[in-house]
Amino acid sequence: MSTTHTTAVVTTHPTPLGPLVLGATADALVLCCYGAVEDAVARLTRGGLRAVEEERADPAQLKVLAETRDQLDAYLTGARRDFTLPVDLRLATPFSRQTVMALDAFVPYGRTATYAGLAEALGRPRAARAVGTALGANPVCVVLPCHRIVGSGGGLNGYAGGLDAKRFLLALEAGDGPAAP
Repeated sequence: MSTTHTTAVVTTHPTPLGPLVLGATADALVLCCYGAVEDAVARLTRGGLRAVEEERADPAQLKVLAETRDQLDAYLTGARRDFTLPVDLRLATPFSRQTVMALDAFVPYGRTATYAGLAEALGRPRAARAVGTALGANPVCVVLPCHRIVGSGGGLNGYAGGLDAKRFLLALEAGDGPAAP
């Protein structure tokens, strides 16, 4: 097995939401998350990947990383509405994988939906809390738009990047332009 299939380049990317930690294999984005690099490295390790610094990445990993940065930057300035990145969800549980993969089709850009509505769409109408937990573990935040899911009364509830980041993303998608979080 080639090392490019067992390693992921890990780096941080500055955004208006604060730094995002990115992880990419030679084939796909595996991680886009808030938090400390050390936590991201531990998550990758648990997922069977060895983290490498950008200086030790191969050209294919760097290509995935560059495309991720370009698409994130365009999205966060309102110049892009969707992502066309290859995504590898090996870091997600089966239910979390099913939940985050349903997001784009269930709640399009500029809209919000509820945890209960997403649970219903997944055929698990009593699993709103499980949906919330699955979204909280989304390994590819922003790219897979868990920020579009809100509480039953429209409240923002939680978000891995904090409620200011969620407000920023929802305002951006609503056409209110990017506002500083």
